[in-house]
Amino acid sequence: MPRVIGLISDTHGLVRPDVHTALSGVELILHAGDVGGEEVLAELETIAPVRAVFGNTDAPDHAGLVTAIDLTIAGIRIHVSHGHEVRRVTPEVLAATYDAGLIVYGHTHRQRIDRVGKALVVNPGAAGARRFDTGTVGRYCAD
Repeated sequence: MPRVIGLISDTHGLVRPDVHTALSGVELILHAGDVGGEEVLAELETIAPVRAVFGNTDAPDHAGLVTAIDLTIAGIRIHVSHGHEVRRVTPEVLAATYDAGLIVYGHTHRQRIDRVGKALVVNPGAAGARRFDTGTVGRYCAD
């Protein structure tokens, strides 16, 4: 049975109403940092369980955030981090740094999906305020 995972990043304190529709039916939400407050995680939890990492703008004492997430779902190794921790935030650098089949990151506010070797490197874009001119999230189906 397929597992559907919601991917989100760079909410910066805002969950737009259309995020509920876009992530409806996912079994887990992975947030790639710059959350912007515990209320964001609480609202996302109304959709599905949430795991989230610190971004460069998140307070160090932000409850529920970790530096990185490494997990395996349906045999796929998944790594989630914000991306700011590497020297240059590119799919190639992330794939060289993390050994995973799916690498999820944020920070750049640009939605991207890249295949680098055997890794799928995904930035769901910025889901926060309209000033980011994106308002995007992602869905990943692991089967």
